[in-house]
Amino acid sequence: MEELDRLRREVENCRRCDLWKVRLNPVFGEGPEDARVMLVGLGPGYHENRQGRPFVGPAGKLLDSLLALAGLRREEVYITNVMKCYLPDNKATEEQLKACTPYLDRQIELIRPKVLIALGNVSASYLLSKFGMKPMSMGRMHRTIYRASTIFGEVVIIPMYHPASALRNPALKDVVKEDWKALKEGISPFL
Repeated sequence: MEELDRLRREVENCRRCDLWKVRLNPVFGEGPEDARVMLVGLGPGYHENRQGRPFVGPAGKLLDSLLALAGLRREEVYITNVMKCYLPDNKATEEQLKACTPYLDRQIELIRPKVLIALGNVSASYLLSKFGMKPMSMGRMHRTIYRASTIFGEVVIIPMYHPASALRNPALKDVVKEDWKALKEGISPFL
């Protein structure tokens, strides 16, 4: 898709905030341009910054196995992040978010997914707020299906724990796995 390629080049040349100074490779996103499911994380980590691809480190390996629990394959979903440049402290400022979220908004408009899976609090908060909904703590909203109207029709937003949270907190691993198993049935009506 020509427009998506143009947007990718814009991201590659972006200097809207100071994060361009610490990135090796911007991480635009990857997957089919007509994907029905889009996963949105916070931003690239160490491994992603090196490879220029989303979710390729330890959290990405876990994500691949979680996708399988939901009956999905990495090759059939579009994976991106709210932030496109490496986040050294894994945190984004309000200024950085404001600079980068227009790229995500445009990706959503171009790909037109039916299901947006928000991986983690920042992604869930941004997507729910964008569509006029009030975010809560991840403990309260994970696995909940929210419906939103877009210029291209209805989309559902499903907040999920970020895979990295299960790596940092082993007690959460079973909850995360159960969420992804339940996701299989939860998204089937929308695909």
